[in-house]
This record gives sequence, structure tokens and C-alpha cells, in this order.
Amino acid sequence: MSEDPTNGYGNLAQENQELRYRLQEAEELITAIRTGAVDALAVQGADGPQIFTLQSADQGYRTLIEQMNEGALLLSHDATILYCNACLAGWLKRGLEEVIGASFGSFVPASFQAYCAELVAQGWTGKGKGELPLQVADGSLLPSSVSMNLLAFNDTPVLAVIVTDLSAQEKIKAIQALVAEKNALIAHKNEELKRQEAEWLLMEQAAAETRRILEGIPQIAWTADSEGRVTYFNGRWFDYVGQKRELPTMQWLHPQYLHPDDVTPVKACWEHCLQTGNAFEIECRFRDQAGNYRWMLGRALPSRFETGEIVQWVGTCTDIHEQKLAQERIDQAQKLLQENNEQLKRINADLDNFIYTASHDLKAPINNIEGLLHALLSELPADIVSNEEVQPLTDMMQDSVDRFKRTIEHLTEVIKLQKENNQPITPVNLKTIIKEILLDLTPLLRESAVQLDIDVQTCPTVNFSEKNLRSVVYNLLSNAIKYRSSERPPYVRIRCRSVDDYAVLDVQDNGLGLNTVDNSKLFSMFQRFHDHVEGTGIGLYMVKKIMENAGGRIEVTSELGMGSTFTAYFKQ
Repeated sequence: MSEDPTNGYGNLAQENQELRYRLQEAEELITAIRTGAVDALAVQGADGPQIFTLQSADQGYRTLIEQMNEGALLLSHDATILYCNACLAGWLKRGLEEVIGASFGSFVPASFQAYCAELVAQGWTGKGKGELPLQVADGSLLPSSVSMNLLAFNDTPVLAVIVTDLSAQEKIKAIQALVAEKNALIAHKNEELKRQEAEWLLMEQAAAETRRILEGIPQIAWTADSEGRVTYFNGRWFDYVGQKRELPTMQWLHPQYLHPDDVTPVKACWEHCLQTGNAFEIECRFRDQAGNYRWMLGRALPSRFETGEIVQWVGTCTDIHEQKLAQERIDQAQKLLQENNEQLKRINADLDNFIYTASHDLKAPINNIEGLLHALLSELPADIVSNEEVQPLTDMMQDSVDRFKRTIEHLTEVIKLQKENNQPITPVNLKTIIKEILLDLTPLLRESAVQLDIDVQTCPTVNFSEKNLRSVVYNLLSNAIKYRSSERPPYVRIRCRSVDDYAVLDVQDNGLGLNTVDNSKLFSMFQRFHDHVEGTGIGLYMVKKIMENAGGRIEVTSELGMGSTFTAYFKQ
């Protein structure tokens, strides 16, 4: 069956039209290539699309972009990379085929995606610029600065991106920071050197001033460095040792100057001070120009920097020879005094023993005499005993025996006082003791009808032997009553007070009074001023001894015929 000619013509016309369209597209492509509108072709092959670039009139510009040391990109509106130069691909350690066609965001770390989108958005609005790290193929990050500008490429808007590697700049910054640090250190060292130079200048000035002052003092003066080497002597040293200033001076610790017995201890002390920085002080003997050794007091103090480091030592040697000899004489005198005291103690002990023995041995004979007297009186007839000539004699004999017995008793009391010097010291209420003594003296108070003025409310507690305190108070109060005047009513005032470190007891009376021209006799043993009143003259002696042994004292003010005031000072 034959084909319909109408259908064959229609198919031929359709094919012809398709060929015309293809021809037109080819002509448009050739025109685009010729005009430079297309610089690369993407051809689909068995291994995928391949990019073929074309040489055109703007080849010089392309070469410039390819060879510059900055990265270059062209981005589409969806951030697809339309173009990338070899420099940026090299930085990213990727081939161009891996970069072109990829998304720009795929080379930005996740933590910078938002910032990257913000920069891209700024670029599409005009210009955008910032710093952004890019992900390198080996996983490292490339610090970079990106600058984005909107361009029209063949009437198509694209985003041109210039990428600058900041790695070198960061290295330069690190180097600059290191250089700045070194410069600052050098500047600090220079300032330190200037400060030290100023300090040394001040030290030199101070040293000159110090030497000027040291030259004017009467003592030997010297300076030494921190190692102990002497750097200066004033004129007194050269005058002492007999050297000239221009001659080299040995160390002052040299055996040539020091006494042989002092060399070792002085050197040991000086070495210790150099090691510890403590002040140096020692007494030693130096030989003068005549060869005589004189005692010197050597002293030295360290001079320090603000940091505490020792700069030098400044010392003096003061002549103490006369004082040393005087001290030796004092020591000898004290030793002799101590020996004398020991001898006196032995003598006192012997005297005490003698008095005690004598008083003990005398008691029997006097008792025998008293017994014989009584036996004689009992044998004699009563008329003879009462005879005007006999009775006064027997009374005188009895009175002598009684006085002798009282003297023996008082000697015994003195011995007891000496032996009881170390009585136990306890706090004693003075007010209580006074009241108890007044009770003991009640018969005497009634007999004398004495008027008492007692002010003992403020009497303090004193540290004293209670037994000795009773003896002191009893003697003072009993004497005030016994030595009353018959010309006026007796009056006794007792009061307590405090004076400095003493508790003071005043006993005042309006009695017979004393002639106190020579108070030393008043407190002597067996000293009496009023013989018509019974007494032995031992009481005030014992009061004085007791008070002095306890660190106190007894004083008296008196006027004959007017009365007396005894003042006892008890050490608190």
C-alpha cells in the first residue's frame, strides 16, 4: 500500500523547523563566544560534566585574577560558586572542580554559618566585609577576610567575593607582639639600669657625705663591702696604728692589730654577722702604734638597698679601755665585798651563837643569885629585913637581878629576830591586825584613859610576816600609850594611807616627845630617852630591823614635850 504524500510532507516540514531552531541556538552560542559573553562550557560526558574555558578579549583580566595572591569567587543568588580562582582552591587544598558548583556555605564551619549568611546578605544589598574562617580539606581552618561586592555580569547580578588569607597577618601580629614584649622588656631593663645608676650615684654621694661625717667623729670609723672587705678607714685609725694614709691598709681583723686571744672570737662573730645580716658588736683589744693593747668596743650595722640586699657595713671602734679597767676594779671590789659579806655572815653567826650561849649560860647563875637572895631574906629576922639600912640594899639587889634577867630575855629576842628573818610572807590585812592589837592592849588603854582616833577603813592588805607585823604594830601602839604626858589627857591617832608603792601606817601621840637631832640613836639597841618609864630600849631597834628586812622603813617626826609621829612604810 502506498504512503500518503500529505503525511510525508508534514513530517519533513517539522524536522526542517527543528533544524532551524538548532541552527539558531548554535549561531547564538557562536555569537556569545565571539562577543566574550561565554568564557567556559560545561559538557556532559561519561564521567560527568566537564568544564572547558574559552580564550577571549578579556583574557588579560582573567590571567590577573588567576595569578593574584588573593582568593576570588563569584556567587549566585543561592550562594553557589560560579567561579573560583586557583589561589583560593589552593588555600582550601581542593581542585577547582570541587569548588566550582559547590555551595559557599559548605566551606564555612557550622558555628559561623549564621554570620556567613549575614555577610552574604549584606553583599547582595551593596557591600559586605568581615572576617570568616574557611574549612580546609584537611580539617584545619583558614582565617580569612572576605570582601563582597554586587556586580552585573552580562546583565546578570552576581556576588564577587575577594578572600584574603589572615594567617600571615596573625603571624605578623604574633611577631609584632613578641617584638613589643621584647621592646618593653628592654625598656624596663633600661629604666632599671637608669634607676640603678641613679641609686649608685646617690650611694656615692651618700658615701662621700658619710665619709665626711666619719672623719669628724672622735671614734675609729670604717666601712666594708657586703663580703666584709674593708673599703675605708677614717683618720683616727691611722693615728691609732701609726700608718700613713697612702700606705695600703690591711684588714682590721688581721692578727697584726688584734690581741692573740681575741682573733678567733672576733672573726667568728664577724663571719656570723656577714651570713645573717645581724648587727655586729664585740669587745676586743687592738694594738696601738706603741705596741700596747687597748680595749675597744667594735660595732657595725649593715646598709641595705630597698630590696633588702646589703650594700655595705658601717662600723666604729670606741676606746673603752679605762671603762674596762674600772669595771675590772669594780668586779674585784665586788668579789672582795662578797668575801667580806661571807666573813661577816660567819662572824654574825658566831656572835649569835655566842649571845645565845652566853644568855643561856647566864640564866643559871642569875637564877642561883636570885634564889640565894630569897633564901637569905627568908633566914633573916623580919626586923632586920625591914631595917632602914638593910631593906634598900635587898631591894636594889632584887632590882639588879630583874634587870639582868630582862636583858637576857631581850638578847634572846634579838637572836630570834635574826634567825626569823626568813619568815613566810603572806597577804595580811593590816586593819585586822590593828584591831587585834588594840584588844590585847585593853588593860593599858583603860589604865591610861587614852583617847583613840582610829582611821583604818582604807587599810590595804600587805605582804608581810604576820608574826613580825604584830610585833611592829604592838611596839608602836604600846610606846604611844606608855610615853604619855602627865600634863594633858593622852591622845593617840592611828590611820592608814597609800604612798606610791607603799602601804603607810601612822601612829601619832601627844606624849612626852623626843629630841630627834640624832635619829640614828633612837633606833639603836638599848637606847632609852625616858628612864622613868619602864622599858629596855630594844623595841624600836627590833621594829627598824623587821621593817628593813622586809624592804620597808620606819620614820619618826617628834618634838620634845609635844608628841611624836611614827610612820611605817610597808612595801606592797
